[in-house]
Amino acid sequence: MRKNTLLPAVFATAAAVVTLSACGTAGTSADTAAPAAAVASAPYQSTTDAARPSEAGRLSVWQSAELGPVVTDGAGFTLYRFDKDSASPPKSVCDGDCAAVWPPIPAGDVEAGQGIDSGLLGSVTRADGTKQLTLGGWPLYRYARDTAPRQTNGQGVGGTWFAAAPDGKKATAASTEAAEDLPDLSTVKDAALGSIVRDGKGRTLYRFTKDTAWPMKSNCVGECLETWRPATPVDAKNGSLDGIDPKLLSTYTRPDGGRQLALDCWPLYWFTGDKQPGDTNGQGVKGTWFTVRADGALVKAER
Repeated sequence: MRKNTLLPAVFATAAAVVTLSACGTAGTSADTAAPAAAVASAPYQSTTDAARPSEAGRLSVWQSAELGPVVTDGAGFTLYRFDKDSASPPKSVCDGDCAAVWPPIPAGDVEAGQGIDSGLLGSVTRADGTKQLTLGGWPLYRYARDTAPRQTNGQGVGGTWFAAAPDGKKATAASTEAAEDLPDLSTVKDAALGSIVRDGKGRTLYRFTKDTAWPMKSNCVGECLETWRPATPVDAKNGSLDGIDPKLLSTYTRPDGGRQLALDCWPLYWFTGDKQPGDTNGQGVKGTWFTVRADGALVKAER
């Protein structure tokens, strides 16, 4: 009598599917490679002059209370860099719709003002043949939703866009980063909410009730991302954790190609309205945003 060898193969295949899609899929899936270029929000056109490519003029530096030293163009608008670009060698991968949201800074007619090392300025040839300004090798951009000088609405968008510091690196305030040596992801006891999750900068992390865990999907896009920034992914194997089960961690690849931390398959965010580590100003906003426990559960009631 012939032995049935089909069932074990079917079960093995099914097990593999379960393993590979633990959080389900929604057009994108956890731990998949991001595309080479990404649009950090839904494509749109701005009617402001800030959104249109123009010469950089005299670059300068202003001291942001939140981000520290930030580079601006001659009109005072914040300049940004994109993590998916490269500095060595310089290369821009923001084209098409991406460049409509993040207008590249032309390399012509630029001058290094106070606080800017002229030796760090350069240019890169874009795919369309135009020259784009670089700082420390990083291509520079404006953000179309910055409608006034010294706005930083593009900071952290998609987890890949950051204001440029005078050395071309990301602008980040030491006061919000190095106050204490925190794990990449941990829990902290909040007097009102009990034990909640925070990131390595001490920022409270939140869930959005309009998101889904199965399939894993973020419904915070476009303007939503200006207020609620995707949390940076944490390496479950090599990252530093305190009070968090590494088996619950995954990485969500957003529709724009950005990568976002997920806890128990729920995408996590930090709130721009939290100005200091430990703030929980996002709790209960619009009845849809809540802090989370170590197991990913919502915190809807004070304790």
